[in-house]
Order: sequence, then C-alpha cells, then structure tokens
Amino acid sequence: MKITQIETLLAEQLAVVRVRTDDGAEGIGQTAPFQAPITVETLHRMVAPVFLGQSPWDVTMLVDECLRRNYKFTGTFQYRALCGVETAIWDLLGQVTGQPVYNLIGGKVRDQYPVYASSMDRDISPEDEAIRVADAASQYGFRAAKVRVANAMGRDVDAAPGRSERLIMVMREALGDDFDLMADANSGFSAHRAIQIGRLMEVYDCYFFEEPCNFLDLDSTAQVSAALDIPVAGGEQDNSLHQFARMIDERVVDIVQPDIGYIGGVGRAKQVADMAHRAGMPCTLHCANQSMLQVFTAHVVASSPACYQYQEYRLGEHFPWAQEIYEPALEVVDGMITVPDRPGWGIHLLPEFIQRAQSRVSAL
Repeated sequence: MKITQIETLLAEQLAVVRVRTDDGAEGIGQTAPFQAPITVETLHRMVAPVFLGQSPWDVTMLVDECLRRNYKFTGTFQYRALCGVETAIWDLLGQVTGQPVYNLIGGKVRDQYPVYASSMDRDISPEDEAIRVADAASQYGFRAAKVRVANAMGRDVDAAPGRSERLIMVMREALGDDFDLMADANSGFSAHRAIQIGRLMEVYDCYFFEEPCNFLDLDSTAQVSAALDIPVAGGEQDNSLHQFARMIDERVVDIVQPDIGYIGGVGRAKQVADMAHRAGMPCTLHCANQSMLQVFTAHVVASSPACYQYQEYRLGEHFPWAQEIYEPALEVVDGMITVPDRPGWGIHLLPEFIQRAQSRVSAL
C-alpha cells in the first residue's frame, strides 16, 4: 500500500486534506485554520513530496523525515500543513483496520471527558460575558469556562481599562463558587503584571491562568508559575518537542497545552501528552476552533492518561466557514463529550463542503 494522491479542499480559511493509496484506501484530515491558502501552498510544495510513494504505515517516520528534509523552514506553516496530511493518514489507517484512531495511537483510557466553554472575545463587557457563559452552562451543562484577560501580545495594556480585574470578579459573582473559572492572557502581560492578576485570580479561586506572558519568554512564565499557587498553563503556540520537554522538565508551566494543528498532527501532540504523563503533569489540549480539530482532539484525549482535566471547547462561533464540514458532529451533553467509536475519526465530509471547496491535487 503506497500513497499515490494528496488532495486539499480549500474553503476560505480552512483546508481539508484527502489522502489516497494505490489500493483505493482513503482518509480525511485537516490543516490548522486561518491563512489556509498559504498552508495549502506549503503542503503541496514541501510536505506532499515527502509522503507520495511511501507507505502510510510509516506516518510517524515520514513526519520526522519531512521536518528533517525541510529543516531550514520549520515555521508554523510547515507544521500546519503536516497536520493536514498526518491526520488524513491516521484516518486512512483506521478505515483499513476498522479501528478508531485512538486505538492506533495508544488505546482508549476514557470514553468521555469534561470540557470547558472557551470564550474568544475581548470586545464583550464583563457583564455580557457572564450572561453568555451562564446561558451556555444552562444549555450544555458546562461546569467551567475560560475568559480572555489582558490583550493578545498586549504589553500590559488591557482590551479596556480595568477589564481584566472586573471580568474575574463579575464572572465569579455571576456563576457562583462551584463553577470553575480560567483566564487566558494570550501573552499579554509582563511577569510583574501577570503576578498581580494571578493573585487576584487566587482570591477568586480560579482553576488556571493560561499564557500569562509572551510565549517565547519561558523565564517570565516560570517566574509567574513560581509566584502563584494556582496552576499556570501554556504551550499552544509551540511546535518544538524540545521546547515542550524543557517546559515540562523545568516546570515552566503546571499544565501543558499542545495544539494538534500547530504542532504537526496527532502523533506529535500525543508525544507531548505522554511526556506530561511521565512527569505527573496534566495535559489540556488547545483547541479553539470548531472544526475537525475537535474530533482529532477527542481521540488524543481518549488515548492519553494525562488528559484527565477539562478540555477546551469553543464557546460560540464567528466563522461560518468553520461549520458544515463533516458529520456526525461532536455534542456536548451535561458538560461532557463522548468519544466516537467508529473507524478512523468516525466522521465523513459533507457533500456541500466538497462542492464549495477548491480542489488541488499532488499525485505520483
């Protein structure tokens, strides 16, 4: 069995990938969303040539070989493109063996897992945010939510003056003491300012503080982690396994957060989750968009002992192009997601998506 064709289906800011073999097997995957046309170009120019003509069973080796061969270009677009091809191959292998992907990457350790409602917005008032989260909790049974403090890469400037402090206080007052609250600064604070906000979060019994400082500045993040009693989380932007090893070994963070789309696929995300498990550290995968990445995340969570805490689930959806891609969609019931048990990812593409997407093929 050899890979003979790699197809991308591009629809605005999202690209689905189909991989086919010489014996007629097929699997579907997806790249990380946003700037998808650049990712597609990278995929066909730099990634597809490494995989064409090779056995899909060698997927882990081929990912490493792609990174080795393109060592001068190990930026985010190569990893985003790798995710598309790699996830399609795992689906293909699941289809030919009749097994869910989680059985191929380690076996199932849980059937269900809890999710938190993840807000993406900073242009919403604390009062309106509390109402929105409370409504979602009532509808889907969420027992936890993450809100956005600071401003992304904000250098200690809030999205609105005093918003971070007020948001934490209003959310706790509105949702009660039994609801778990997280806050994400998206690299927005210096260590000093992050510690100030973190101490307020301690007063209001928050669950974790995500990416308080510039994600490249591990020393500042480690300083915040050492100063606070609540856990500090991070890792969504990172794609180097060596960087993750340092973050875990040196306890730069208390919760590690790889993103399948940014790190290059489920295999590499699973490696991080396994590192965390060996170190006794929880892993909460970053998954901020409603797309096939939520399904990939479900399979990694199902097979990873370290993924025992809440996992991320996007609250609301502002991007129509990220909807109506596949079925059956994952459902949140009583704050939980049940892992699909069908072969591969357990999903198929909707004909409407295939019709509206732009196809491009690399083949032998």
